[in-house]
Amino acid sequence: MLLSLLDSQESEFVAVYGRRRVGKTFLVRETFNYKFTFQHTGLQNANKKEQLKEFQKSLKNCGMQKIPKISDWADAFFALSEFLKSQPEGKKIIFIDELPWLDTPKSKIVSAIDHFWNGWATTRKDIILIVCGSATSWIISNIVKNYGGLHNRLTQQIYLEPFTLKECEQFANDNLLGMSRRNILETYMVLGGIPYYWKFLRKEDSWAQNIDRMFFSKNGELKNEYKALYASLFKNPEPYIEIISALGRKKTGMTRQEIISTINKNQGGRLTQILEELEECDFIRSYNSIKKRKKEAIYQLIDNFTLFYYKFIDNNNINEKNYWSKIINKPIYNTWSGLAFERVCLLHTEQIKQALGISGIISNVYSWFYKPKNKFETGTQIDMLIDRDDNIINLCEIKFAKAEYEISVEYDKALQQKAEIFRTKTKTKKGVTIVMITSFGLKHNPWANDIQRQLTIDDLFL
Repeated sequence: MLLSLLDSQESEFVAVYGRRRVGKTFLVRETFNYKFTFQHTGLQNANKKEQLKEFQKSLKNCGMQKIPKISDWADAFFALSEFLKSQPEGKKIIFIDELPWLDTPKSKIVSAIDHFWNGWATTRKDIILIVCGSATSWIISNIVKNYGGLHNRLTQQIYLEPFTLKECEQFANDNLLGMSRRNILETYMVLGGIPYYWKFLRKEDSWAQNIDRMFFSKNGELKNEYKALYASLFKNPEPYIEIISALGRKKTGMTRQEIISTINKNQGGRLTQILEELEECDFIRSYNSIKKRKKEAIYQLIDNFTLFYYKFIDNNNINEKNYWSKIINKPIYNTWSGLAFERVCLLHTEQIKQALGISGIISNVYSWFYKPKNKFETGTQIDMLIDRDDNIINLCEIKFAKAEYEISVEYDKALQQKAEIFRTKTKTKKGVTIVMITSFGLKHNPWANDIQRQLTIDDLFL
């Protein structure tokens, strides 16, 4: 997509955004072979004067001989336009990285970019302006969804998503890590699909030893990453962390009202904005259960790195450098791994649909639970529902296990009861089929025959 900009017959304005460490800068630099007419990176936690001084240095580094006095961003972008005018014919690629960091108090940088683009760049056909930043919410609010002068001015936008399991497998193979799919899955359950985190894996260590070193050793590479992650994404990270922390305590997620009750604050429109931004950054998802109104949406934390942090790092004074290796297969690990595996499945719903052969069918993915209204009723919870337009609902049960998962007669009865409760309470007229998603499949026995479809971790690597 980025390379196609070189063949464009008009000037192009592109925003590349995504969470910290996902590889935005690497993508842009590699695509253009590190060759830019002008490039600049904002300074974190610097004031306006320091930012402008650094911008001036970038103009000098790119070859501008006589740099006029720069006292504000309007001057800075005027100087940039003068420099670009002096360049030979051909496409001129401008790459401004960490743009949100340039927006210091009263900076007026957005209006300066507006004037640079609308008043100058669009009158030409040779400008490629690429802006980038980890502060996804800032990019979305000020560039992507700008309703002022930059409204609908972006010619392209690229949201760079984390790696899938398949892409992590390719990374592991390219780096000769010698990891099995189970190793890759369990590593993904901790790190998610962030390429930068995967770079710290050493091929001479087991996956568990790598987690020990990165998180539990004295100078672990990712020991303090959590705070840096949210600080880089949001200028005022506290309210975001407060909501993430609340959601981290409840597996099934919370309604908006439950979040308000938990954090003891009703921030009105601000809460809506925070939830939207957290969802845009892939930390949470929102979903509406079947036959529920939009305002009853459930917000659920799905970021594995954050879930791992709250379970094992936050407020835990662990001084054991081999902690992770020692707790594997212990109850605390088994509880966490079951939840983390569910989150991985939620992040790979497209692969699950492909494995089920329903990629071409319109469908919605939900979680669902029923709270009993009296002592005579039975409550239930369903990990994942795929509600299909072909009048089928796949009731998905997700189980992480070290070997083939064995369905007992008791569990078989519980599954059938769960399906019946769902049919009764939702009054659905669609057919309901049970799908088991497990690590290595089901152990063959009479009760396994009651399962209509089964998927394994291999299906998540499609």
